[in-house]
Amino acid sequence: MGVATATLSLVVTGTGAAATDHGAGPLPPPTRVRAAATGAQPAFTTFSLASAGGVTCPGSTACTNTAAEPAIRAAADGTFYASSENGLGGGTSAWTSTDGGAHYLALGSPNATSVGPLGTFGPAGGDTDLAVAPQRNAQGRYNVYVASLSLANVDVSTSSDGGATWRTSYTSATVPVDDREWIAADGASKVCISYHDIATDDIDVSCSTDAGATFTQPSAAIDPAHAYLLQNNEIGNLVIDPSSHVIYQVFSGIASASEVATATAGTTGYHAVWMGVSTDGGRTFVDHLVYANPDPSVSYGHQFVNVSVDKAGTVYAVFSDNHGVFYSYSTDHGTSWSTPVQVNSGPANTAIMPWSVAGGTGKLDIVFYGTSYDNPATVPDNYPMTAAWQVYFAQSLDAATPGASFTQTAATPVNHYGGVCEGGVSCTGNRDLYDDFGVAASPVTGLASIAYSDDQYVPGGPNSPGCTAAQSNTSACDHTAIATQTSGAGIVATGPLPAGGRATGTGGRALRTRVGRLIGL
Repeated sequence: MGVATATLSLVVTGTGAAATDHGAGPLPPPTRVRAAATGAQPAFTTFSLASAGGVTCPGSTACTNTAAEPAIRAAADGTFYASSENGLGGGTSAWTSTDGGAHYLALGSPNATSVGPLGTFGPAGGDTDLAVAPQRNAQGRYNVYVASLSLANVDVSTSSDGGATWRTSYTSATVPVDDREWIAADGASKVCISYHDIATDDIDVSCSTDAGATFTQPSAAIDPAHAYLLQNNEIGNLVIDPSSHVIYQVFSGIASASEVATATAGTTGYHAVWMGVSTDGGRTFVDHLVYANPDPSVSYGHQFVNVSVDKAGTVYAVFSDNHGVFYSYSTDHGTSWSTPVQVNSGPANTAIMPWSVAGGTGKLDIVFYGTSYDNPATVPDNYPMTAAWQVYFAQSLDAATPGASFTQTAATPVNHYGGVCEGGVSCTGNRDLYDDFGVAASPVTGLASIAYSDDQYVPGGPNSPGCTAAQSNTSACDHTAIATQTSGAGIVATGPLPAGGRATGTGGRALRTRVGRLIGL
């Protein structure tokens, strides 16, 4: 299931050296500029994962699964951990790699084999997220935390031995009846979750200081000054800076209280990106505006706005308007933000579902699902079958400076054709790619490993039972796959790592272009 990768290098030309406080009002809409040149070529290898515990992939005919919407993180020693969902009540799948993402071992299900007050099976398996402690525990290992949704609450499963065994807290959310949880870790044993409580649509944050056994510190990410964002927001992920211990909760929403009525009527979208910042360990949050698009019909409430933090403490917000992927950065702990710039460009003319991971100072990886098809008047849900989607990988080694450059690489073969619904459980179209996926980078090599959803039949296999050539591009073939970077620059190492063979582009050439839509020119 290997893949040749085509690379596009993007040069971001911004509007100033320093981050800008956008609290005074929205910025101008995007514009587009392009030029050509040459660039480096990262390469990736791809393969499917196994659902049966104890199976290592690639290398086995049992490397099949039916899970989707994966998450992935890396421990400080370079070990990767991934999880993916099997649906409510179906439990969560999990994997680990100790060789830089070249192979992944299927672990026992975190909430099907763990021991807890309700027995050995957690009634979860919905939305999943994963975190790894930045410091070792008393056994010399890094705690691994897998969160999974049960709707009634949030399950958090903890492993202190690299995924060999799990312990689950079945009531981690201090406010019951929840949706879309996220999880982040700090120190050796602190872990926090964020989630929507369905009653108020508030973004709740609960923290544990005993490795997920109990969650006794509840708070709200939406501060009192921005109460109008209640019922008018879409949650993004949660991260904790391991150096400063500042907690960041990103979300999208309306831009002001004056938009509550029009948002309720459906004529105003979530055209603002917000960052909730806690400097007291998650007890209280203050919300800062990242960006508000002047067009209120634009929505960044597409799964999902994303936040990551590099080693220097620079914070990155990444978001999609359903056609392009943008990023902005803050060098003052999320208080003020740079002018957002579009990262993707052709052949990824449409880009959705972004995720990011930051490494050394100014070093940033962004992944997204992209296709060459683009129609600004049509949402991806209505794209034709000619729209061929792939995982794209964009990398910058100077992302915290104006004029930052990005390389853009198609990291996988086609993983879906046609429409992509981003409406979650309300979808009426094709939802095979579900709502999100992820990327992590090894702190040892700086190279990336991506966990993503794929609904394509693989000629020669292995394929899941029921996945035939005739069922390709349907949920019958949906599975979680891996794309691991094998050459090119890492985001921890200072330069390009040894190549595992030069990647050749599917179009037979490498391209370099100045970034597509630049906001603020």
